[in-house]
Amino acid sequence: MPKLAKRVAAYSEKVDHNTRYALPEAAAGVKECASTKFDETVDLAFFLGVDPRHADQMVRGSVSLPHGTGKKVRVVVICKSEAQIQEAQDAGADEVGAAELVEKISGGWTDFDAMVTAPDMMGQVGKLGKILGPRGLMPSPKAGTVTPNVGQAVSDIKKGKIDYRVDKNANIHVPVGKVSFTREQITENAASVIESIIKARPSAAKGTYLRSCTISSTMGPGFRLDLNSLLLNYSGK
Repeated sequence: MPKLAKRVAAYSEKVDHNTRYALPEAAAGVKECASTKFDETVDLAFFLGVDPRHADQMVRGSVSLPHGTGKKVRVVVICKSEAQIQEAQDAGADEVGAAELVEKISGGWTDFDAMVTAPDMMGQVGKLGKILGPRGLMPSPKAGTVTPNVGQAVSDIKKGKIDYRVDKNANIHVPVGKVSFTREQITENAASVIESIIKARPSAAKGTYLRSCTISSTMGPGFRLDLNSLLLNYSGK
C-alpha cells in the first residue's frame, strides 16, 4: 500500500468525520495525527455566512497570538524620518527604507511576510497595490500596519500579531502555531483567532455567520469544530 494511502487509513481511525469536536480535543487530535518529519503549521479554516462582494460584509482584522506563530516573521518598514528608521531597526525590522525600498519592491522583490508603513509614505506605497495586494502584504490602518508608531507595529508582528481577511469565497485561513506547540498553546492561540473573527461579524451579515471551522496541520486531517461550543466559549460575551 502506498505511503499516502497508509497515512489516510491511519487517520480514518483517529478522526470521525461525523463528529464536531471541542477545540481542546481537536488540538490534541491534530498533534496526534502529525507524522511528518518537519514541524507542521497548524491552521484554522473558516467558512462564513457573508458575501465579500459587498463592502459592508467584508471581514478583516488582526489578532495577537498569545504564543506566537512559531515561525520567524520577516518585516519591512517604509518610512523616512530618522527617528522612525531608528525605532523600526531597534524593534527588529528586517529591512527599513523609503523611496529606494519602494523602488526595490516595485521591481518584484517580495521576500518578506509583513509590511509596516508610516502614513506619510502611503502615497508611494499605494502604487505597489498590484504587487502587494495579491500576496496579502498591503498595509492598512485597520490592521495597524499604517501607523506613525512603526516600532510598536514591528514588535507586535514579531511577537505573533497576524492579519486575516475573508477571500472571495467567504473563507478565511489563519495559522495558529506549530504541531510542536503544546495542546494548550494551540488551543489558546486558536481561541484568540476564533474570538476575533466572531467579534468581526459585519452588521450587514444575515443568517448564520459562522458556517464551519476546521483545524488541521499541514499534512494532517481536518478536525471540524463544534460551532455551538465555539460560540458559547469564545464569543467574548
